[in-house]
Amino acid sequence: MTLAVTGATGFVGHALLDRASAAGLSIRALTRRPQAARPGVEWVEGGLDDSAALARLVERAEAVIHIAGVVNAPDAAAFTASNVSGTLNVVTAAMIAGTSRFIHVSSLSAREPQLSFYGASKLKGEKVVMASPLDWTIVRPPAVYGPRDREMLELFRFAKAGVVPLPPRGKMAAIHVDDLARLLLALVPGGEDVTHKVFEADDGHAGGWTHKSFAKAIGWAVGKRITALPLPAFALRAAARGDRLVRRAAAKLTEDRVGYMCHPDWTVSEEMRPPTGRWKPEIGTREGLKATARWYREAGWL
Repeated sequence: MTLAVTGATGFVGHALLDRASAAGLSIRALTRRPQAARPGVEWVEGGLDDSAALARLVERAEAVIHIAGVVNAPDAAAFTASNVSGTLNVVTAAMIAGTSRFIHVSSLSAREPQLSFYGASKLKGEKVVMASPLDWTIVRPPAVYGPRDREMLELFRFAKAGVVPLPPRGKMAAIHVDDLARLLLALVPGGEDVTHKVFEADDGHAGGWTHKSFAKAIGWAVGKRITALPLPAFALRAAARGDRLVRRAAAKLTEDRVGYMCHPDWTVSEEMRPPTGRWKPEIGTREGLKATARWYREAGWL
């Protein structure tokens, strides 16, 4: 089997390639920059706006796993260009090539599109997929963590310092990147249990995590007893403006992120979990966070 994968050079995509290689699958993967040779992977140079590259990507592939997208952008137009127009381009290429099976990685933030440009763009991307004649399945991950992740790295750095600033009190869900990669591959074979369905998946932690309990779990992972510091929305927005001034395009805390960070409930919907016959989470989050902290240290990131 050959799978066409976008976003293969990113955090989730890297984990997917590891899993696919271990399963003996062939991958054709989109990349904007030259990549080192990797067994079982054929790199296709191009982006989501390159129709010729997308045609090469999906040619004779049994399924497309569309992971690529942006989580941080300066404005709504930039989110739309990648998460909506880019998705439309991949869907169109798959339709032209006759590759019907399509697994689309969205975000839990698509549930509340009014909160952020990001969430709104992810919902629009979902609608593009849903409107197509493809045999599609959509996955909405919550907070994804694990080795190579730079988005949650700063929480680990704060925990190491002993104080973790948090959004206002609320609940969240999390999933280890390897569990997410297993789920995406488990969805490749179509069927009535997964076709034309939207799934929300997490670590199986009953009721999700409060922001405070998740921060304390990160503290445990780095060997620190931390002080969790919930901040009001206005303070987070001020911090976001400061981060933009200091780090400019590299800012991690943006005003758009503050919009959905302050929502009180980012746990998954029980009725939208993937079928247990296909997939169950295997990595407990406390242990997963500890292994992630170890990887960060070994990589010199923490």
